[in-house]
Amino acid sequence: MDDFTPHLSIVVPLYNAAANLPALHREISALNIEGGHELIIVNDGSRDETEAVALKLTRESELPMTFLSLSRNFGEHNAVLAGLRVVSGRYVVTMDDDLQNPPSEALKLLAVAEAEKRDVVFGVYDQKEHSWWRNAGSRLTNLIADFVVEKPRGLYLCSFRCLSRFVVDEVAKARTPHPYIDGLIFQVTQNVGTVRVQHVGRVQGSSGYNFRKLMRLWISMLVNVSILPLRLMTIAGMITSALGFLAVIEVLFEHLLQKTPTGWSSLMAAMLLLSGTQLLLLGILGEYVGRIYLGISEKPQSVVREQIRSAHSTFLPL
Repeated sequence: MDDFTPHLSIVVPLYNAAANLPALHREISALNIEGGHELIIVNDGSRDETEAVALKLTRESELPMTFLSLSRNFGEHNAVLAGLRVVSGRYVVTMDDDLQNPPSEALKLLAVAEAEKRDVVFGVYDQKEHSWWRNAGSRLTNLIADFVVEKPRGLYLCSFRCLSRFVVDEVAKARTPHPYIDGLIFQVTQNVGTVRVQHVGRVQGSSGYNFRKLMRLWISMLVNVSILPLRLMTIAGMITSALGFLAVIEVLFEHLLQKTPTGWSSLMAAMLLLSGTQLLLLGILGEYVGRIYLGISEKPQSVVREQIRSAHSTFLPL
């Protein structure tokens, strides 16, 4: 078989995905894509049998396939970036490992990207089959993104997306220890499209996301791609100063006209307001400084322990 470039690469980060992985591999292998396709799977420090299942599938796969094993759990966005750095395709689809996005729906993303010459195409759901708290978290994530990410207002962001090779190469240059993929995308392009795709209920396993991981995602979104929190700090400081100035005037009037000292309650309220605001602002500023420090100290975005290609992986990088 001669070396050539596949038309599509599919990148899937894995976390405790042993139960879903064989079906995922089977459905992706069955796709009929003119120009061929390949699969890149990235084990992000799974605690179940994902590593062993992934190794077995890679060695036996007739589909061109690459398996990356990260040395520990770095997070979904870090794992996706590790996968993007080894793709060979002209287009790249990223998707989750839970099969809630049927792999056949990737053809819709690819078709729109080609027909409309889009740099990025996001899948849009009529109805999401996640738990209520996960759906609420997604809505909040997109609400925050409307303000901090330079994207079209109202565009729904999800991990099921198709990227052009141009965008992949630019996004893969990021070395921040706490990446946010969509933020990196919109730093490169705003030539985006959408297409309706199916979202089905989870058959096996449970979501790897929890409140702590969602909080980390929100902080990465706020701090990594925007200085909006710093601007809000400035506004909050101005408002607090104005309130403090009005409070001083009020105290003077009370002292001159009513001859009564300022009450304990108002004093404590002012102290709590000012100290709480100062701690909040210091926390935000500390988050920026901390991430600058991590970047300077070259904290690794991810560490690949092992990289294995299937016997049929004869695709050449572009």
